[in-house]
Order: sequence, then C-alpha cells, then structure tokens
Amino acid sequence: MSDCIFCLIARKEIPAQILLETEEVLAFKDINPVAPRHILLIPKKHISSVMDPQLPTSPQLTAELFSALQQLMADAKDGFRVVINRGEHAGESVPHLHLHLLSGRELAWPPG
Repeated sequence: MSDCIFCLIARKEIPAQILLETEEVLAFKDINPVAPRHILLIPKKHISSVMDPQLPTSPQLTAELFSALQQLMADAKDGFRVVINRGEHAGESVPHLHLHLLSGRELAWPPG
C-alpha cells in the first residue's frame, strides 16, 4: 500500500525517530506514547495485520521481529508489554502489522 503511513516511514518518505533497522524490520518512537518508552516495531513490507496470510510464510520476518524486540527491550529490567491490535474495535488505527513495545512505568492489568 503506497499511502500507508507505516510504509511511508519504512521508505523514509516521512520522518521518524528510528531506533533500530534491519533488512526486514524498522523500530521507531511512537508520536503519541502511552508509556515513557513506547516503540513501534513494523515489517518494512506491507503486511496488513497479524491475520494476513503472508505472515506464516515469512519465518525470516518473524525471527527478525523477535530479535529486534529482544534488542530494544534488553534493558527494560522492570518488565515491558508487547501489544498487537487487530481491527478497529481493538484500537488499531493503522492497518499495517505493528507491535507496540511499552515500558518505563507500571503497566496495570487489565488495562484501562
């Protein structure tokens, strides 16, 4: 999707505070953070959601996502939360697979 905001960020057509980049994934600071540390981790290739049929055929992407997550959150000694929203009713606002990495404060459960 050429007009997807995350695709535009991945192609560096929109600026972002990039924290990590590999061949297949990009991590950057969320512009509307809900925690002191709020990182978005995306595949550079447009994958619409965690339910996209392309995802199970991409073991390299899955490995890079989890490797990036480990690198980014290695110093989160008090813990962190990983959130994947799927669909508008779940709070997804950009239809491009992305992981929210949250830390830096106590994250109550259930959220709200």
